[in-house]
Amino acid sequence: MAIMRGGRTNYGEDIGILMCDTVFPRYPGDIGNARTYPFPVRYRIVQGASMDRLLTKHPDERLIAPFIEAAQDLERAGVRAITTSCGYLAPFQRALADAVHVPVFTSALMMVPFLSSMLGKGRKIAIFTETAENLTDELCRRVGWSMGDYPVVVRGMGPDADFPEVYSRDRQTAEWDVLEAEMTAMARAQMEECPETGAILFECTNMGPFARCVQRASGVPVFGINHLIEFVAAAVRPRNYRLLEDEEGR
Repeated sequence: MAIMRGGRTNYGEDIGILMCDTVFPRYPGDIGNARTYPFPVRYRIVQGASMDRLLTKHPDERLIAPFIEAAQDLERAGVRAITTSCGYLAPFQRALADAVHVPVFTSALMMVPFLSSMLGKGRKIAIFTETAENLTDELCRRVGWSMGDYPVVVRGMGPDADFPEVYSRDRQTAEWDVLEAEMTAMARAQMEECPETGAILFECTNMGPFARCVQRASGVPVFGINHLIEFVAAAVRPRNYRLLEDEEGR
């Protein structure tokens, strides 16, 4: 039997998630609901990281220091990779990655070059976000790509949508049917206005619960932070294929 050596308090949480300082309902599929994942995750709330300081064209860079401190705490706790609960933390990518010794992926926006390489000529990637005007080329450049280099279309939610009221303004109640209807309408509008859309990417980590309805309404693949989390988790703790080989040899 293998010998385990000590050194920390807890084990088995490979993915650490830096959480913004928010309080609102989170359905399974949301990054802040631990039941979303088929493995344990470890959360760390960054005090003061409110949505009004992040969901802007220029996220408050005074928050970099507390995010770095929180990331280092997660690393000391034993996580093998770190992500964040808001795609608008993309500007913090380099600083966070440089501050720890484990992989960091701050935003689903990092997937754009990969998705583009999957799609045929003339196909576009629709990025779903709450407020389209805040998702700027500068934000994208901070995770390694430019809107001028990839065929992206940014789609935000209407000013009267319920979704931002819940997830940007910390409303304490949410209605699944209402949010699902808004996400479905968003997908249908995207395909009607841009039929060459070949994939949809959720910038917003709160959109995950509605991936299925968006895929059904659009008919194209839907990606988000949950895919990145499971992808990286499989890389930092690879599946033991030897067990399958042993089973086949019986």
